[in-house]
Amino acid sequence: MARASRKKKKTKAPLRLLDRTAQAIRRLLRWLLLGLAAGFVLLVAWVGLYRFVDPPGGFYQWGESRKLGGVSREWADFDQIAPVMARSVVAAEDVNFCRHWGFDMGAIRDALAEGGARGASTITQQVVKNTFLWHGRNMVRKLLEAVLTPVVELLWPKERILEVYLNIAEFDQGVFGVQAAAQRYFGVDASDLSARQAGLLAALLPAPQDRDAARPSEFMRRRATSIADGAATIARDDRSSCFGG
Repeated sequence: MARASRKKKKTKAPLRLLDRTAQAIRRLLRWLLLGLAAGFVLLVAWVGLYRFVDPPGGFYQWGESRKLGGVSREWADFDQIAPVMARSVVAAEDVNFCRHWGFDMGAIRDALAEGGARGASTITQQVVKNTFLWHGRNMVRKLLEAVLTPVVELLWPKERILEVYLNIAEFDQGVFGVQAAAQRYFGVDASDLSARQAGLLAALLPAPQDRDAARPSEFMRRRATSIADGAATIARDDRSSCFGG
């Protein structure tokens, strides 16, 4: 009988160890899920806050400020920016801005068809990257961008998305936002930009540190003309209605 009792104890010990391990795994998964949920709630709260509070600047802008010893930036509310400037950046960067929910599926399909040779990021995606995340092709950043982009579209009106974009975009090394750019290149306020000036500023955005709106190359001049034509077109066909353009 004693021998049988010892066998039972030996078989129960591994079972108890397995039970404890399973319980520990369940607890770990529970805390992991709670942590992810809490992180998501905090991100949503952060996005919601910036609907009403102007962002102080993103990680890239802070990095440039440390590197350069400061940057030039002055916030301009949406009604302090020439409407043609808003239309110009939409024409240059995201012509279907008013028609998508953060991702332009047509542009993505076209980019894939061309082997990824050109970008397909919308203005909303760029706002998410420049306001909440960091630059680079890191997969974690891409995943967070994919999560936060529809959240921004849900919580912010289109006008607010465009306002933040125009105030956080880089127009030259150390020059952030359309007000600083208008002063830097043309000596005027953002509210006084002409269609030609707005087109030149919008033409800077893919490569602001390599282009100069004050002394534009032939490519820049052609690009600015194309953008100005596009801005007039989206005004005519109502593709600027979501931001009062």
